[in-house]
Amino acid sequence: MIPDSATEKPDQGEVIAVGPGKRDDNGKSIPVDLKVGDKVLFGKYAGQGVKVDGVEVLVLREDDILGVVEA
Repeated sequence: MIPDSATEKPDQGEVIAVGPGKRDDNGKSIPVDLKVGDKVLFGKYAGQGVKVDGVEVLVLREDDILGVVEA
């Protein structure tokens, strides 16, 4: 058993862009289930940080998203 104080809390961010999705083993397109403006939770070490136009952004796969926060 691990106490709550020892577990990592997920980070939260806002989706600013969404790609077309990925392809399954048969080549069929699987659309992304997120949209621009969604607030999402993701793991502390998920994704890859990159600079776009001088702004640091985090690029994530949909699999890295833990959940969508509803208002």
